[in-house]
Amino acid sequence: MYALGRVFAFLLLSAFCFCACKAGTPAPTQLTTINGAQGGRIVYGGVAAATTQGAALSKLLGMVHTSCGEKPQIGRVFQFTGTNSVGVFFTVTDHPEGNQLLAGMVIATATGPNQVEGAMLYDYAARFSTTVNPLLQQLSGVWHPGTAAPAAAGSQGGASTAAANAAPAAGSPAGMHSVTLPDSTASVSIPAGWTVDPQSGGGTMLIHGTHGEVVILGNMFLAVDPSALKGPVKPLKGQIVYPSNVDPVKSFADLIQQFRKSNNMGPAPIQIQSAEQVAPPSGAEFQGERCAQATGQVNPDGKGMQGMFRVICVTPGQFGDFSFLDYVAEFPTSEAGQGNAMAAAIMNSFNENMALVSQRAAAEAAPHIAQLKQVDAQQRAANQAFTANAINNIHAIGAAATARMNATEAANSAEQANWEAGQNANARNAQGFSNYLLDQTVVQNNYTGAHGTQWNSAADAMVKASPNKYSYVNTPNYIPGTDY
Repeated sequence: MYALGRVFAFLLLSAFCFCACKAGTPAPTQLTTINGAQGGRIVYGGVAAATTQGAALSKLLGMVHTSCGEKPQIGRVFQFTGTNSVGVFFTVTDHPEGNQLLAGMVIATATGPNQVEGAMLYDYAARFSTTVNPLLQQLSGVWHPGTAAPAAAGSQGGASTAAANAAPAAGSPAGMHSVTLPDSTASVSIPAGWTVDPQSGGGTMLIHGTHGEVVILGNMFLAVDPSALKGPVKPLKGQIVYPSNVDPVKSFADLIQQFRKSNNMGPAPIQIQSAEQVAPPSGAEFQGERCAQATGQVNPDGKGMQGMFRVICVTPGQFGDFSFLDYVAEFPTSEAGQGNAMAAAIMNSFNENMALVSQRAAAEAAPHIAQLKQVDAQQRAANQAFTANAINNIHAIGAAATARMNATEAANSAEQANWEAGQNANARNAQGFSNYLLDQTVVQNNYTGAHGTQWNSAADAMVKASPNKYSYVNTPNYIPGTDY
């Protein structure tokens, strides 16, 4: 995990300017209008005929209504802590400029009895959450209620009127105050009344708002590429199986479902309003890190759709293992503009003490690692003993199998010899019986050993004429292949 102060540095990088909803044009021209240095537009100065903060807010919002052709949708009015300033977020469709959806914030500061100054920040709605803090910082540099100041370069209209109170602090659009975790691993700025859940720690925060808002910072999900799961290799419990080259913009909704699944939660209805890939923060810990930001709606608990502002980063790893870093804010859908801006401000203020997180994680993990090493050594010794025993068993089994095979072959050879002997005896006897029936006799030449089958009369004549040369051959002495 790394600090969201780094993660959301990219929120300060997008720069464009536009001419939609020219809220600074209606008379009288006590307001100064300037383009945001990194996108959006700023309007500030005296609000004519406004003697209260409420009247100033109404007049500024009325300018938006007149210029954009519809009444802006607003959130709840909030007080800037420690100041005489109040503010409210708004969203509106700019019909004259091609029905562009805009989001912004109007601010009213009491500078004295019946004296009020106002300011307005606005941008495209899809980008306002990323430009609100730069706009506030730029505003604080040029707007000084209670002090006469010249108009900023490139401004329109007169200088801002004098007032007694300073502008609200940049980066704290709702009177935010800093909170540090008890274990000192992370800190964040949150609005008044918001609380950090006591279970937060180790660089991860769970934050609850005053109207059901929920913010989770620094959440990590382990993942493994499917190509790394070969043979006996299986994913760890809770590990997400997903391609490591994932495009976080295209897969944003599916990644949210995968995160829920890894936490044994069912799928949730999700509507992505806008999603874009953003550059990794300056000084990111992981080379090749990829981040995406999205806004929209989600029904996380089955109780209805909630507004969503979320950032997901893909952090590369080795051997197919990698991880996702998730930062999410959920809030009532009726406060989308305010919710997105507030989420961006909170996330931009999040700081994590990575050295302390790593140190404490190492200390907590040390006993477990030692135990794992001991278990590993025991398993290695047991595996070696098992392997040696298995090899001995294999050798014994092989020797027994060889002996059984040799014995079987010998028995088969003896059986075959007996069978062949029986076949020869049968063949001789059959031939002798045949010779008897045919009145034939086998005669042997005693000088050469040659056999010949003759008619009985011829055989008798040969033996009588030359008893030394010829003799009769009995059946057991028949020669295979010659006499039968």
